[in-house]
Amino acid sequence: MALICLPIAVYADVLDEPHLNIVPRTAAEQARIDAVTTPTTDFTAPSAFEENPGGAATVRARNDANAFSQPSGNISFEDELTFKVGNGFFRKLWASSPSSTLASDGLGPLYNARSCQRCHIKDGRGHAPANAEDSAVSLFLRVSIPGGFDAKTADIEGYIATLPDPTYGRQLQDFAVQGHPAEYRLDVTYTEQPITLAGGETVSLRAPTYTAADLGYGPMHPDAMLSPRVAPQMIGLGLLEAIPAADILANADPDDADGDGISGRANIVWSLEFDQPMLGRFGLKAGTPTVRHQSAAAFSGDIGISSPLFPNGAGECTPAQQDCLTAPHGDGDARVTEVDATGMDLITFYSSNLGVPARRDVGDPQVLRGKELFYQTGCISCHIPSFVTHRQEPETAQSFQLIWPYSDMLLHDMGEGLADHRPEARATGTEWRTPPLWGIGLTEQVSGHSNFLHDGRARNLMEAILWHGGEAQAMRDTVIEMSKHDRDDLIAFLESL
Repeated sequence: MALICLPIAVYADVLDEPHLNIVPRTAAEQARIDAVTTPTTDFTAPSAFEENPGGAATVRARNDANAFSQPSGNISFEDELTFKVGNGFFRKLWASSPSSTLASDGLGPLYNARSCQRCHIKDGRGHAPANAEDSAVSLFLRVSIPGGFDAKTADIEGYIATLPDPTYGRQLQDFAVQGHPAEYRLDVTYTEQPITLAGGETVSLRAPTYTAADLGYGPMHPDAMLSPRVAPQMIGLGLLEAIPAADILANADPDDADGDGISGRANIVWSLEFDQPMLGRFGLKAGTPTVRHQSAAAFSGDIGISSPLFPNGAGECTPAQQDCLTAPHGDGDARVTEVDATGMDLITFYSSNLGVPARRDVGDPQVLRGKELFYQTGCISCHIPSFVTHRQEPETAQSFQLIWPYSDMLLHDMGEGLADHRPEARATGTEWRTPPLWGIGLTEQVSGHSNFLHDGRARNLMEAILWHGGEAQAMRDTVIEMSKHDRDDLIAFLESL
């Protein structure tokens, strides 16, 4: 595939990964990497090492809800202690100010959840509300309006500028501390859309309509763009961050130069940590470059907690919400921000070291046949099976590992059916980052549901496949025309991941 075209200064910055202490690969290492990451054409037996999708960081596949909550399999005893302290920080319930519990002081005033764990329950996926009484804690609406170019992003080719909504900011919060109205109530309704598969089987897709009801601070801007986001699973984030940017960019083909209908594009975003453009990796549209940045943004937007990267003690409060801005916050003489750099180190380490569970049934004939169908149908054009992470010095749990995330980490046009019509950096309103598939077969075990896609609309893996459009339309249509036996094999393969 063609390497993505960017202005040379920006391209150089994107290849520069200042958060990693990288040891350059030798020519011999690169040859070995090219050989081991070339997709297989032999489906009579498992590929070498694929039972360990996180390399040496892989953990055993537990049969309970804690399958996504284990530390990387190759960290030291001392690092495991750090992981456990970070876990406590991840689970911490924040209290509104003023509070006698100074270490947990600073919630809100507007928020979506009181802790990281409240959205990422058991470090797994959130869910869409099943009915009017169901809590929407793990699903919220992002909001923005057109405009807002600045000197930092103006040179990024294809950057689509947006501004916060003047009243509601970039994220709608459906909870507030005492004495403050919440910003809204999320209302979701569904329309069923039946699809007939080859052989006569019928699958019904639920098409959602989202409404920001009971607005607490007046109307939104008339050009406001809303996008639903459900909390994703947390496993393997440090491994994804350690994939060389050059290896991700090598799969980009923005103009479909090879004519295969797949036009993966990189999202290029501004790094608050390093004050430069970087490759977007995290978030449903790859809108943030690092685990630390993603975590700090979630503290600010989801919980209303300030940090060195997002120092506003009022979180997402806007100038139109003066009572929120002037409310007591958890920063002050004792704390410059409600989470300090040490706290961010802990939460980043924890989030980076949630282990990827081992594959199950890799040699089962049905799984192998499903793998063959997945590869031959062309799904691996976006869900690229494997990468080798950077070698780092000193070594980390993520250093020089053969990993199997089944994602190219790039943006793809998924068609009107999944479009939110809200851009994010270079991502258009129809583009989404290819989600990693590792652990997908353990979703129901961990999260108690099998809801997928960016807003949880798909109630199972087959529904998720049938929502694919745009660049993936041909693959989706091929699945529709498969025999039921082949479709069952395909799902068996996905459930083994």
